[in-house]
Amino acid sequence: MTELWQHSAATLASMIARGETSSREVVEAHLARIEAVNPRVNAIVEIRPDEVRRAADAADAQRRGGAPLGALHGVPVTVKSNIDVAGYATNEGSAALRDFMASEDAPVVERIRGAGAIVLARTNMPDLGLRVNTESSLYGATHNPWRHGLTAGGSSGGEAAALAAGMTPLGLGNDIGGSLRNPAYACGVASIKPSRGRVPEGNPSAAVETALNGQLMAVEGVLARHVADVRLGLTCVMGSHRRDPQAIDAPLEGRPMARRVALVPRPAGGETHPHIEEGVRIAGRALEAAGYEVEEIEPPMLVDAYFAWVELMSANLNVMVPLVAPFMGEGGRRFLELTNVEFPPATEESMFHMHVTRFRIARAWRTFMEDYPLIVGPTWTQPPFAHGFDIESTESAMEVAETFRFVLPANLMGLPAACVPTGVADGLPTGAQIIGVPFREDLCLDAAQVVESSVGVLTPIDPRD
Repeated sequence: MTELWQHSAATLASMIARGETSSREVVEAHLARIEAVNPRVNAIVEIRPDEVRRAADAADAQRRGGAPLGALHGVPVTVKSNIDVAGYATNEGSAALRDFMASEDAPVVERIRGAGAIVLARTNMPDLGLRVNTESSLYGATHNPWRHGLTAGGSSGGEAAALAAGMTPLGLGNDIGGSLRNPAYACGVASIKPSRGRVPEGNPSAAVETALNGQLMAVEGVLARHVADVRLGLTCVMGSHRRDPQAIDAPLEGRPMARRVALVPRPAGGETHPHIEEGVRIAGRALEAAGYEVEEIEPPMLVDAYFAWVELMSANLNVMVPLVAPFMGEGGRRFLELTNVEFPPATEESMFHMHVTRFRIARAWRTFMEDYPLIVGPTWTQPPFAHGFDIESTESAMEVAETFRFVLPANLMGLPAACVPTGVADGLPTGAQIIGVPFREDLCLDAAQVVESSVGVLTPIDPRD
């Protein structure tokens, strides 16, 4: 018999709505699962069982009373530690911020609660999200459920590991350099990085306004084991909000577009492991079998896009790092030092040319995507690495940076990108990233659903050695 913690979020919502189970029973199943497996994984970092039980009981009372039910009524969800949840610390994984309390919910938490979901727990992340390995100075390292000692990715690594190990059916995270997609790939779950402006940003607790790199590239998003749950979660949190002047109301679906896919098994700019390449080809074959026209072709100015992302991030980090370094642990500071790309100090002229280049790349991609509305390639080009590898040396740190290069164009241009598993090789998940045209997350998720239907859902699993 399938345990409650093994079900999808949509299935749990349906079972609760029909009275086949209760929110309290669902919550108790997940609390028990967390107690059983989290010590091996360290994905869940804060949980208040009594509060969660009271919320579940209230949800059950609402259902019995005939109140209108939201799409996720009574379903537990988890939230990354850099997203405001009222009454919890928004510590961002930093020991120095352990007491930085939030008095209001972030827009995505407000929205997910509005859909009836219950905040179950907070999940781990690297200090301030500035590392692709989830190792926190406050909470320690999150281990990959597929192999202990390997990274779960970052920076939403706690979310992905919790999903993969069955501790939550749905999670909220964010992404400026792959942070929703890196851990989804590493842990064998699904996610969506929405278009910039699809989902509202804006922590009420924020002490400073969002920097330019965040305004252009940072997004909030959803992770889950099932692509259908990712879509459901996205519909619950998207839309305009008073806290984000860039967020808009836009329909999830748009005009029909050609079912043509540009397949990129080995993106330029570095090496790609054969298992990763084959994982992308598995996705291509599944899409082709479903009637998509798949062609192996690379989008234009790909390496230029990598360097434009690096330059934009560096221009902001050069200002930010001296301010945030006191709040970061040693590992986070070392990763930034080892991966620092030496650009000349930003000037009016360099910033001008950087944004001209960014626009030129975006225009070239838009032209390309008139013919290929979907671009399918890897998330990481290498398997998940061992904890500490990213800060061993300059060489190892740059090798890690090369690994996640193909996630960067979607951030640079504000494009949507879905992640979906494509199988298991050498005991670790493989996957594909599906990049789409702006505000067509539906096309990305449609294609991801095709791949999932062909390959199957890989998780939840019991944590492995």
